[in-house]
Amino acid sequence: MFTADHLRFFLEVSRHGRLVDASKALGVDHTTVGRRITSLEKLAGQRLFDRTPSGWRLTDAGDRLVGYAETVESALIAAFEDQTSTVGSLTGSVRIAAPDGFGAFVLTPNLTKLRHRHPDLDVELVTATEHNSLNTREFDVAITLEQPSARLVSFRKLATYSLHLYATEEYLANTAAISTIEDLRTHTLIWYVGALLDVAPLRILDSILADGRAQIQTNNITGHWLAARNSLGIAPLPSYIGEPDDTLVRVLPEHFSIDRTYWVAVPRELTSLARVKAVDELLRSIVADAPHLQTGQ
Repeated sequence: MFTADHLRFFLEVSRHGRLVDASKALGVDHTTVGRRITSLEKLAGQRLFDRTPSGWRLTDAGDRLVGYAETVESALIAAFEDQTSTVGSLTGSVRIAAPDGFGAFVLTPNLTKLRHRHPDLDVELVTATEHNSLNTREFDVAITLEQPSARLVSFRKLATYSLHLYATEEYLANTAAISTIEDLRTHTLIWYVGALLDVAPLRILDSILADGRAQIQTNNITGHWLAARNSLGIAPLPSYIGEPDDTLVRVLPEHFSIDRTYWVAVPRELTSLARVKAVDELLRSIVADAPHLQTGQ
């Protein structure tokens, strides 16, 4: 018999591409997942996945089934949410994935608004400058620097921001004068660990200096900010971090400025959920009120 439980197993395999990863998400043994998929394919009368050495890939028939499966999943989640939430207040949890800069410096200080409106809603904020979260879909709402794939999620532009170079007056007073980009070659640059940076919009060192390198590397922007404000060197920082900090000044303001875009993404099956809508409403209000973010609409 064809059941919604079959579709739950089908969706996890389609999202993870491997039985072991899907089994972890489902909390069952991978052999159980394999049996469920085989049973579903027998009921459907056709293969839904191609088994390849690199993983399980949807066939054309499987790809057509995804939309229907997500509709069923969305209806079940919405029904559960409706039965467990009280009028005017949300319960349960919502997971938000965000780049470290936006998550730490923009979103976290504004979570009080969401907390006041929905005191029984637990918020999980996962910050990392990577895009693996979009591929695994282990989130309810994601903010990303790369435009998401419409095949995986529903998305929209959230905001644009600018990157500028910042340092302290103390650092600049004790080092060689800077009047051109080339002068930066004699200075300490602070940026991400190159080998760990997999987000294309942040691979900007060549935009600063051809064949340039950062002498101080750390894998999160809070580290860049702290290093710069402690006079360790010069760091590219979002203006929403650099401008409010009175210990920092902009370096070469007429020569260096890079604009980047934040996108907000939601798994299609979750777009109608009240907790997701509450987060989206919060993000819109944050961007509207932020002096160093420009609306993406």
